[in-house]
Amino acid sequence: MNAQITMPRREKLEQLLGNGEAVILFAKPEANLEKFSQDNNFLYFTGLNHPELIYCAYKLNDKFSETIFIERSNPEREVWDGKKLNADEASEISGIKNIAYKDEFLRSISALCPMLTKIWANLGAVALDKPLSMAMFTLDPIRSRYPRIVMEQINDLVTPLRKVKSDWEIMQLQKAIDITGKAIFDVWESAQAGMMEYELEAMIYYRMQRSGVKKWGFAPIIAAGINAATLHYGKNECQIGSGEAVLLDIGASYNNYSADISRTFPIGEKFSPRQAEIYSAVLEVQKKSIEMVKPGASLTEINTDSRALIAEALIKLGLIDNPDDVSKYYMHSIGHFLGMDTHDLGGRAAILEPGNVITIEPGIYIPEEKLGVRIEDDILVTESGFCVLSQNIPKEISDIEEIRKLAFE
Repeated sequence: MNAQITMPRREKLEQLLGNGEAVILFAKPEANLEKFSQDNNFLYFTGLNHPELIYCAYKLNDKFSETIFIERSNPEREVWDGKKLNADEASEISGIKNIAYKDEFLRSISALCPMLTKIWANLGAVALDKPLSMAMFTLDPIRSRYPRIVMEQINDLVTPLRKVKSDWEIMQLQKAIDITGKAIFDVWESAQAGMMEYELEAMIYYRMQRSGVKKWGFAPIIAAGINAATLHYGKNECQIGSGEAVLLDIGASYNNYSADISRTFPIGEKFSPRQAEIYSAVLEVQKKSIEMVKPGASLTEINTDSRALIAEALIKLGLIDNPDDVSKYYMHSIGHFLGMDTHDLGGRAAILEPGNVITIEPGIYIPEEKLGVRIEDDILVTESGFCVLSQNIPKEISDIEEIRKLAFE
C-alpha cells in the first residue's frame, strides 16, 4: 500500500468532512514480543503499517489539513526494537507532507479544539467494565474540557468508502482467497483419521507463510465431528475420528485484506450417505443464495429468502416439522461484508452495489448426529450481477471426493 492508493482515499475523506470536523486515527500500540497488526482504518487512509502513530486531519473554512505524528527516535532502544519510522519515510509512504512528533500532538490538538464541533476517531467498542481504549484515553481530556465537541466512531463516517472496493483491493482479496484455496487443497490431499485438528491448522499456516502471508484474517476454525456444530469453535485441539466430517472456516490475510472460506470434507475417501445428504442440501441453498446477489438487492432480503430455503431443506431432511424451528439447526445469517476486516464495514441491512464483496455461507448443524456443514464463498457484486471470487475452490461432492483419494494413495 502506497501514496498512490491512499491519497485518493483521503481526498474522498475530505469531501465527507464538514467544516469544524476532524478525523483522528490511532495506529495500534506496539506489543512486546508480539507480531504487529495495524488498525485497519489507520492503514486504509495512511498506508503506514507501523505502531504508535497518529493521523490527524481537519477541515476549517473549507481548507483541509492533515498531519502524521510519529515517534521520536531513541538510539538507546534501537538495539532492542530497531529503528523507528522517520519523517521522510512516513511522508513518502503516505503522501502526507506535514509530519510532527507524538509528544506534540496534545499541544497541536489543543489549538484546534476551540474551532472544532466534531471529532471522528477509531474509538473502539469497549464495555463499561473494561479499561478505556488508547484512543478513548488519549481523547478523554478533550471530552471533559470541550463537552460541546461531539465524539463519533470513524466507522460511521467511512463505511461508504470502505464497503466499495477498488480494483486494487479486489486484487488483494483475490490473492488472499487463492492462497486460502491452496491451503485447503493441502489439507484435502493429506488429512487422515487420527490426526489432530491443529495438525490441519499447521498445514494451512505453513502454506500461508510460504506464500508470503504473515497472519490469519481471523482465528481459524478446524472442527471435526461434533465440534463443527459449534459455530465459532476455535480450540482446534481434538483428534479426528474415522468417518467424521471436518469443517474448515479459514482465511489468509494478504496486505490486511482477508479471505473467508468454509469447506466441509470427509476424513475418509467419501462422505457417508447421511453426510452427503446434508451437504447436498446446504450446497443447493448456497447456490440459490448466490444467484440472489446483484446490485440493488437487499442483504436483509437475501438472508430472509435463504433462511426460508434452509427451513425447507430441514423439513425434507426430517429434522424439523415447522419452518419456525429453523433456528434449531441454523443459527446465523447468510453472510457479511468482507474486506480489511473479516466482518467488514457495511452492515447486514445494506443495499448491494457494484464493488461490494460479501460472503454467502449457509449451514446446517446437527449436534445429535455429530455433524456440522457450512459452505462459504466470497462474492463480488458486479455491474450485472456477481462474480464468485472463490470459484476455483471445489465444493461439489464428486470433486472433493476425487481430491480426497490422493490422501490414500
